[in-house]
Amino acid sequence: MNLYPIILAGGCGTRLWPMSRETYPKQFLPLLQGKSPFQATLERLAGVGRIHPPAVIANEEHRFLLTNQARQAGVRLRKLYLEPFGRSTAPALALVACEIFDADPEALLLVLPADHDIPDESSFADAVQTGELAAAQGHLVVFGVEPRWPETGYGYIERAGDLPSAPGCYHVASFVEKPELEIATRLAASGRHHWNSGIFLFGAGAYLEELERQEPELAAQCCAAFEASRDEGDCLRIDAPAFELCRAISIDHAVLERTQRAAVVPARFRWSDIGSWDALWEGAEKDSHGNDAQGDVRLYDVANSCIRSSDRLVVGIGLKDTVVIDTPDALLVAARGETQRVREAVEQLRSQARTEHRAHRTVHRPWGSYDDIDAGERFRVKRITVEPGGKLSLQWHHHRAEHWVVVSGTARVTRGEEVTLLTENQSLYVGVGVLHRLENPGKVPLQIIEVQTGTYLGEDDIVRVEDAYQRATNSATP
Repeated sequence: MNLYPIILAGGCGTRLWPMSRETYPKQFLPLLQGKSPFQATLERLAGVGRIHPPAVIANEEHRFLLTNQARQAGVRLRKLYLEPFGRSTAPALALVACEIFDADPEALLLVLPADHDIPDESSFADAVQTGELAAAQGHLVVFGVEPRWPETGYGYIERAGDLPSAPGCYHVASFVEKPELEIATRLAASGRHHWNSGIFLFGAGAYLEELERQEPELAAQCCAAFEASRDEGDCLRIDAPAFELCRAISIDHAVLERTQRAAVVPARFRWSDIGSWDALWEGAEKDSHGNDAQGDVRLYDVANSCIRSSDRLVVGIGLKDTVVIDTPDALLVAARGETQRVREAVEQLRSQARTEHRAHRTVHRPWGSYDDIDAGERFRVKRITVEPGGKLSLQWHHHRAEHWVVVSGTARVTRGEEVTLLTENQSLYVGVGVLHRLENPGKVPLQIIEVQTGTYLGEDDIVRVEDAYQRATNSATP
């Protein structure tokens, strides 16, 4: 049987705000010795052995971000499944299972979240090998992790009797939702309960059968969404109207907690879902005082704290069990042990129509990035970086004019019918309604300062005429 890794990369990682944002969530942040959790997940698969190239389920907004990171990791992807919006794990995996089952009815799917930390790759590979036999026999395998403390933020799996035909695998007695502390304490001490890692292994056909048995309407809707989706070779664009009809539900609630075919492998690997700043501190390398300090940080009489700066000097004095996360546009200060509540703060930002929950000041695009430097009444200033060979879409604006000044590199500028090369210290003005494009034909990054003026300066005032990255026209991403 063939093993197909499926990486779930669609989460927002709100509990790691302010570093994690909707446009640049935690799975793509350099949290693990300079690598992102997504890149670490890709590299972990190399130790499994006989395995197909990984496929990735992700939000369409993150397509170029994850393909760039896969390229940096030297990993070829089998296919991208691009979601127009999230519908949780059960529908997304059903679409993937439909596509792979059509090509290989004997396929086994190894489902992995993109945002977990498993430093012991050898033990991970051993656990996968242990679960393969049970999955090949039609079981839906969940990997359970030995609880190291009574965690209330994880679900638990209760182990029952062993599977004689699959050594190292066990029947599942029950699933327990995220429990209160008193119950979690009892479960962690029982010796029969494991944290639910969110890593699964099952046959594509077995999953589709169980989904149809437990959720027949959802199964039919997922199959219809797959049929309506557009296959572009390296990616499958999931059809938005059809996908919207699929109920948002996790694989745990839709299938695993209700099936009689669930099995659990008690995994020996160390695991973290990096689900909070507390979890990241727990797994980090610390100094002699128990501090995880990264960036331009100076500490005096500080203990057991997580202090991170991405932009400027941060000084801590007389702190204990404290989390300080500094970014250019937002600062988080919290007591260690309370960081699960960061999600509440993010929800308040969203409900108040603020933007700090969604994007960093630096915004990444397939052609490079831009940094919002300043803004005020009728003006906005950006520092734009275009990577060699990169080009913005051919576009125009209803409400704003733009003035570009080249700081370094060479710019090829299309303005109306005119094409001009600009170099350092040269500038150009683009009026309201004028068709234009910015390109970098050189071999070094192009940096320009863009000054926007006008009555409306939002990112949705873009009419895209042509785009090298096949993004939609009239989009809010230049």
